[in-house]
Amino acid sequence: MTSLKQTETLLRDLIAFPTVSTDSNLDMMAYMANWLEGFGARVDLFHDETGRKANLWATFGPATDGGVLLSGHSDVVPVEEQPWSRDPFGMWEENDKLFGRGTCDMKGFIAACLAMGPQFANMNLRRPVHFCFTHDEEVGCLGARALVPELEKRGIRPTMAIIGEPTEMRIIEGHKGCCEYTARFTGLEGHGSAPDRGVNAVKYAVRYVARLMELEEELKARTPANSRFDPPWTTVNIGRLAGGVAHNVIPGRAEVEWEMRPVAWDDADFVKAHINSFVADTLLPAMRSVYPKADIQTDVIGEVVGLEPMEHNEARDLVRRLTGQNACELVPFGTEAGLFQGLGTSTVVCGPGSIAQAHKPDEFIARSELKACIDMLHGLAGNLAA
Repeated sequence: MTSLKQTETLLRDLIAFPTVSTDSNLDMMAYMANWLEGFGARVDLFHDETGRKANLWATFGPATDGGVLLSGHSDVVPVEEQPWSRDPFGMWEENDKLFGRGTCDMKGFIAACLAMGPQFANMNLRRPVHFCFTHDEEVGCLGARALVPELEKRGIRPTMAIIGEPTEMRIIEGHKGCCEYTARFTGLEGHGSAPDRGVNAVKYAVRYVARLMELEEELKARTPANSRFDPPWTTVNIGRLAGGVAHNVIPGRAEVEWEMRPVAWDDADFVKAHINSFVADTLLPAMRSVYPKADIQTDVIGEVVGLEPMEHNEARDLVRRLTGQNACELVPFGTEAGLFQGLGTSTVVCGPGSIAQAHKPDEFIARSELKACIDMLHGLAGNLAA
């Protein structure tokens, strides 16, 4: 069976596991562990504290330091309320495109890696190749954030890492960080005819959002010189504002879900310091002057560092040789790459599929993309054996 055909078969199996971030990924992890162990890989599963999720780490080749890491996340985003034309967890084919939830983001890359198992097993690898498949990337890179300290504890540090997020096989050497928060407002309910007797949680949530929007404008003035990002400054996005129960009731609770994508981590510190000061010095005193038990609590959903572009990047240069490309780019979306870069590992993002298809109904990956990825991995195998 050719690598492409094997990849498609494996992808169909992976798509059938509905690994939405809210659900367990253990069945998919067991499937992949069994597949890799069947070809002699050394496999470890790292479970989270709930026991319902796991990261998979597998190695072919010598038990030495260094080597190359191939990494992808096992979780996918929800399909509810999306107008899929067919079963999102039953892969189908049309016009040389493979459809299904996770085909491009990012089970296509994982399937291509798994399909290389027999080749890696049968080669005399002089350097190890590691597979890392994580949980909960879509909700804050929780799996990778837990795994990296474990790798440090065990003294495992690959020399290079290729993160296979969908880039249409373009080479990405840098991206912004991603920080996600939920602010919860507790006020005092009352009759809408007497607003001064209550604490309107929605009103204070709106003031909070307005301050964030002011900070977003201030961030533009902090744009680093020669920033290559698009847009070149740190961005802030309000994803959700909810609260209240009826037209004539003072809302006692509200929530604001928001994120920022920092170009530099100093920007993240700048925003957090200013919004926290606004809460402590302005909003809470006003709320508590009416109702002493009023409160604003902020939950940190995830704070993930970006991938910093480096003048010397061994992984970037390797992927250039493997793909025949010279151009390297920066993107605004986040990945787990910065976490592995924090290990001291030279890191790049390059994988099959388009980010334009990610998270959408009828998500797909083109066969040509999978073929290009497999060609890159075949080249990597030869490099590791050389």
